[in-house]
Amino acid sequence: MPEEKVKVGVVGCGAISSTYFSASKKFGILDITACADLEMDRARAKAEEFGVPKACTTEELLADPEIEIVVNLTIPKAHAEVALATVEAGKCAYSEKPLAVTREDAKKVLAAAKAKGVLVGGAPDTFFGGGHQTCRKLIDDGVIGKPVAAMAFMMSHGVETWHQNPEFYYKPGGGPMFDMGPYYLTDLVMLLGPVRRVTGCTKISFPKRTITSEPFSGNVIDVEVPTHIAGLMDFAGGAVGTIITSFDVWAANVPVIEIYGTEGTICVPDPNGFGGAVRYRRAGDADWTEPPLSHGHTGNNRSIGVADMAHALRSGRPHRASGELAYHVLDIMHAFHDASDRGTHVELESTCDRPAALPTGLEEGTLDP
Repeated sequence: MPEEKVKVGVVGCGAISSTYFSASKKFGILDITACADLEMDRARAKAEEFGVPKACTTEELLADPEIEIVVNLTIPKAHAEVALATVEAGKCAYSEKPLAVTREDAKKVLAAAKAKGVLVGGAPDTFFGGGHQTCRKLIDDGVIGKPVAAMAFMMSHGVETWHQNPEFYYKPGGGPMFDMGPYYLTDLVMLLGPVRRVTGCTKISFPKRTITSEPFSGNVIDVEVPTHIAGLMDFAGGAVGTIITSFDVWAANVPVIEIYGTEGTICVPDPNGFGGAVRYRRAGDADWTEPPLSHGHTGNNRSIGVADMAHALRSGRPHRASGELAYHVLDIMHAFHDASDRGTHVELESTCDRPAALPTGLEEGTLDP
């Protein structure tokens, strides 16, 4: 029996929307029926390019009684506003990362959704990918024993040499932790469970940045947020984690993510993608083992989190890229900065369930109902 489709609307038709429009076609449960943008010409262009039936205003999209999930691809500072309007309209809200810029706004979204009885979720959903789910299975199967530590690194020298409009990355709501941290932290929570306590150190190494990309080449950006963040995490399960996200590093030779256990080590692929090679080495092994991936969904599947929410909406099971997970990651990121400012550890007020592992044997474009 064919699955009952869930009608979806997309708010925000910028660059990332193309990935969502194309990837969503892989999932039979999703039916994108409308898209909206502040610039109507941009919404019309995306609708024509991807065969979306209706381009409209955000207000018109939210008033459509058939749309059940709204995918929020606006800029971060608008995430909470759009999510609250979505929830008020009685629809489920799925946002690009982060869930909101501030903890306070994110809490408002979660509280409003609970009152309305709708679902909230958010990116990143790369942790659904075959590379990361294979690592999850290896950990759950005890291949490296009990996890005792983890390390994660995102090292670069910023975005002003290639991004069309890089100024946001150096203003409140930006910086390497809020830009890329969600990928790494979401993956770590999926692999190891929630975090209970953090501390951190932050700094601005280059207070001014000169744009060398077009169309703003030559403009100077006053940097207002930390661009090198080093964080330490105590996971509720007992492991200790280290993460560094930086826009201040010209070159590095460090792992992306590694998980260390009592019986061995796992090298986790880049959390900004779905696939990638997995390697592990157990105590006493002479070399690394690269196993075949136990799970599919290794291509660019951004929107798989939306599809998972759609299945949850139909079946009543929990969705994996949940609002609670997105809020916990937001809380962790803020806590690193708070800890650095205060010179102390920060006990997290939030927690979340470790997202359920995906079953093996799923075909591309399918999820468990």
